Amino acid sequence: MHGPDPMNPHPMAGFDRVCFLKPVITRPNIEVGDYTYYDDPDAPEEFENRNVLYHYDFTGDRLVIGRFCAIATGVTFIMNGANHALDGISTYPFQIFGGGWEKGFEESSLDSGYKGDTVVGHDVWIGRGAVIMPGVRIGNGAIIAAHSVVTRDVPDYAIVAGNPAELKKKRFDGATIAALLRISWWDWPVEKISCHINALRAGDVRALQEAD
Repeated sequence: MHGPDPMNPHPMAGFDRVCFLKPVITRPNIEVGDYTYYDDPDAPEEFENRNVLYHYDFTGDRLVIGRFCAIATGVTFIMNGANHALDGISTYPFQIFGGGWEKGFEESSLDSGYKGDTVVGHDVWIGRGAVIMPGVRIGNGAIIAAHSVVTRDVPDYAIVAGNPAELKKKRFDGATIAALLRISWWDWPVEKISCHINALRAGDVRALQEAD
């Protein structure tokens, strides 16, 4: 067993709503790992244009998504370009309309709203319609419930839900989470992953620890 080709945008024959993202991403400021997919009945190949918003080159932030992530329909990443200057009395972006309003504007004033890169770990499941705000870091193995608004970092193997998203529970106890992070199965060669698919499906941590 060797699994599907990670560079085939549509690995499920006759089911084009599922799209591996890595082969369709063109922007240099977006990085997506192997086997991460987006599920949408309407042009999932347009993910970087329709689901990653306010992502401008001059802002300098990156969206990094790990391997083996599952992203449901309508998930939206809001990037730092959406932020307005916060230091003045008004947050209205006068400068973008020109006509003299751009004079005296200091680009550095936007730094007050800059949150840095948005990073999604490996093996993350993001539910339908969730919104990920700028600069958030989502840990490995996390689950984001449908229609959640994620405004803060999410720990490894956490389940979060709501607006703003709050921790509901951890998927495993601390020792198991630590073991899974040491194993880092998502970094294994695909041949090794294929050999241990059943252990991954069954939650057999010991089998993964003993995997050759």
